[in-house]
Amino acid sequence: MPSATTVVVTGGAGFIGSHVVDRLLDNDYQVTVIDDLSSGKPENLPEGVELIAADITSDVAADAIKVVAPELIVHAAAQISVSLSTREPLLDARINVLGTVNVLEAARVSGTQKFVFFSSGGTVYGQPDDLPVSESYPTGPENPYGASKLTGELYLDMYRRTYGIESTVLRLANIYGPRQDPHGEAGVVAIFARAMLAGAPITIFGDGNDERDYVYVADVADAVIAAVPPGGPHRCNIGSGAGTNVNELCARLRELTGYTLKPEYGPPRPGDIHAISLDASLARIELGWTPKVGLETGLARTVEFFRQQVGSQT
Repeated sequence: MPSATTVVVTGGAGFIGSHVVDRLLDNDYQVTVIDDLSSGKPENLPEGVELIAADITSDVAADAIKVVAPELIVHAAAQISVSLSTREPLLDARINVLGTVNVLEAARVSGTQKFVFFSSGGTVYGQPDDLPVSESYPTGPENPYGASKLTGELYLDMYRRTYGIESTVLRLANIYGPRQDPHGEAGVVAIFARAMLAGAPITIFGDGNDERDYVYVADVADAVIAAVPPGGPHRCNIGSGAGTNVNELCARLRELTGYTLKPEYGPPRPGDIHAISLDASLARIELGWTPKVGLETGLARTVEFFRQQVGSQT
């Protein structure tokens, strides 16, 4: 796509979305953000970026897309908490299924050429027998969040076949880095880092041996840029291929923060799986993408970000 391409980023004032906006601007795209600001923050966006405060399920969001008529949509807006999805599956479906269809339909009417969708590599496969898991592995979500993300993928497939909207699904691993919300139910790195720097207690759910595949947010922004041009796979994993358990993650963060308290342990959360890591070979072959920031470097950068935040509030 040419450098003058107009882009709508839903959820663009949020954690991952704002990093995507930065990278798009670096590549000379014209960006409009749609975000309901339930978790996103206007200060995450560079000055001059148009921000439309709207829920993705609303007519306001759909009408905004029709006015902008973007060549590209990056759909990052979502309900992202697995535990919330298990408590309120209707809410999860309203945002992640109906919201996605609303954005897709506006894209169809607007003549959008390409749609990049953030799915969940951590949940759509359920609990795989073999790790790391590739895109050919059968899907089998074990929580409403994974089911809603997989449903969004199915709608993208249908819109591509029926209406000709080209799309790429990025099945993301556990993403971490600066700007992640340390006060929500998702984002263990941010939650632990912020609490440790403040000397507050932390809780590990279960025995701490659950493994996740952690990818630094700047690498996800790179994946989006790689997915924009025509062609490439319809879906691909974005992960490191390695699993890190929560106990190990906690130990690394304790060392980086100087935290001396011992973690508390609570009951496992409903819907959580035991272990997941993603084989991103297809992304490497088709998109030329591989993660550049290792876990040690990424955690250090994230801790420094929250250290500055804590310092500015004292």
